[in-house]
Amino acid sequence: NNWAVLIAGSSGYGNYRHQADICHAYHVMLQYGVPAENIITLAVDDIANNSENPFPGKLFNRPTAEGTPGVDVYKGCVIDYSGKAVTPNVFVKVLTGDAAGLAGVGSGKVLQSTHKDRVFINFVDHGGVNIIGFPETSMHAKELISTLKNMHVAKMYKELVFYLEACESGSMFQELPDNIRVYATTAANAKESSWGTYCMPQDMVDGKHIGSCLGDLYSVMWMQDADKKVRSETLSKQYQIVKKLTNKSHVMQFGELSIANEPIRRFETRIGSANLSATPTDTDAFLWPHSDADPRVSLP
Repeated sequence: NNWAVLIAGSSGYGNYRHQADICHAYHVMLQYGVPAENIITLAVDDIANNSENPFPGKLFNRPTAEGTPGVDVYKGCVIDYSGKAVTPNVFVKVLTGDAAGLAGVGSGKVLQSTHKDRVFINFVDHGGVNIIGFPETSMHAKELISTLKNMHVAKMYKELVFYLEACESGSMFQELPDNIRVYATTAANAKESSWGTYCMPQDMVDGKHIGSCLGDLYSVMWMQDADKKVRSETLSKQYQIVKKLTNKSHVMQFGELSIANEPIRRFETRIGSANLSATPTDTDAFLWPHSDADPRVSLP
């Protein structure tokens, strides 16, 4: 079986792109073969119905021309943990399968994967050196690596792939062991910002400005690549494509790099589903600056 954990760690309309990214990722997982019951999503869920949203109840991860309706990625995006439940503590409990610890919280869903299963994790938010952001706090790299090690000891996966979108995201995996069957890629190295895309004035959907960036460049690039449905493409090939198109930061890879030789369909997709977006091109990678630096003070 395949499992997926998707999390947008921010709040506020200015962070529209993070929840749009994650809801797009939800559809990539769902429509391409990961069972709905095996997808766990965390997002504050304060954007789609925000008073600033010109399309109430909808989210878009890509612009369209006037007269062309956008693809609403919020439709059908099931969020298991929202509002105050989007915390590092809940994230860790989900990853480690601690259902008892989440009794009465959100949907209560946690990973129930085994040593036979593949797990995909996608985290999108602000970050800093050795931290990733949550609405009211941060998670340190040491806690994240400890959680992955504990999952390995508990035999919760055959292989685990982690895609991380945040500024200085490369700092989160510098201590990731290369022998626990985890492969990670990040939107940036340990010392630089990652960037939003489809920002004003390119934030137009069917003739209306959204008033916020629609996506993050690294996230948009890997999902638009996954939407191509190239059956033979490996994680390594996707990494090279995304690295080239993410042209304002240095996409990095960490962990057990041999996993990257496997087809992406084993983690992200099943061939034969409808596109959510068009094939990425070099034009798509032209950047409109909006970094994902965490405004909080970085931890040592």
